[in-house]
Amino acid sequence: MKKISFAFFGTPDIASKTLDILLESGYIPKIIITSPDAKSGRGMHLSPTSLSIWATEHNIPCLKPEKINTTFLEEFKKFNVELSIVIAYGKILPETLIKKPKLGTINIHYSLLPLYRGASPLEQALLYGDTRTGVTIQQMKFRLDSGDIIAQKEIRVDINETKEILRENLINIGGKLLSEILPNIINGSIKNKPQDESLATYCTKIKKEDGQIDPNCNDIENYNKYRAFFGWPGVYFFIQRYDKNIRIKITKAKYENNSFIIERIVPEGKKEISYKEFLKSNISK
Repeated sequence: MKKISFAFFGTPDIASKTLDILLESGYIPKIIITSPDAKSGRGMHLSPTSLSIWATEHNIPCLKPEKINTTFLEEFKKFNVELSIVIAYGKILPETLIKKPKLGTINIHYSLLPLYRGASPLEQALLYGDTRTGVTIQQMKFRLDSGDIIAQKEIRVDINETKEILRENLINIGGKLLSEILPNIINGSIKNKPQDESLATYCTKIKKEDGQIDPNCNDIENYNKYRAFFGWPGVYFFIQRYDKNIRIKITKAKYENNSFIIERIVPEGKKEISYKEFLKSNISK
């Protein structure tokens, strides 16, 4: 194992998959910080995050603070880490926590900063139909995604890539890039590059209602929305059938001959069906 003591902050599957990549290169955290167990499922039982499960499987201490407060900070100090790594943690870290490790705190962000600072950079790139995106590893500051750039990796985005495909690519690239540069971070040989503030753009959290489209509007915009919101929140529209306003969720679509083609849907209260079959049927009765 490499001789560095680091803390890892994260919550979703992105974080645990990144740790798998780091582990392959011999890096294992001294402590993991994730969100508290949350109620889920029909029985509303408490379920741990994927990162909490990863910590248990690898016998790593795991803290699950409701808030980043004085109590947590005192507990965190006991581990005396040299570096903190943050990925999709979902909570704002105070400046004292960011600066506590001697090597500071670094973050993996899924855009080519200063583009798309904020909570949904991957989705934003797809919404705009970008043909290039990438991963940035930044030295964290208290101000949102404004830290110096430690390393970047640019990739091409294919027109057929949905969020799920692009996310997997960026997770792998980000994890490998971090593994490659950690030795230089440890020995202090890496040179950070300040971001150009004049080029900064921002994105916000995705809401469920953001997935609504108008099938009669711009085809490429609808297709990009389908790509960006594939999985969650998904894309949907409303259709008037037999004096009812029916919500239609799109589960499969494609972009062909400059047209957004809906292939499969889930009508409200019904099972998945082909869109052609739906239009021919009286399914909404």
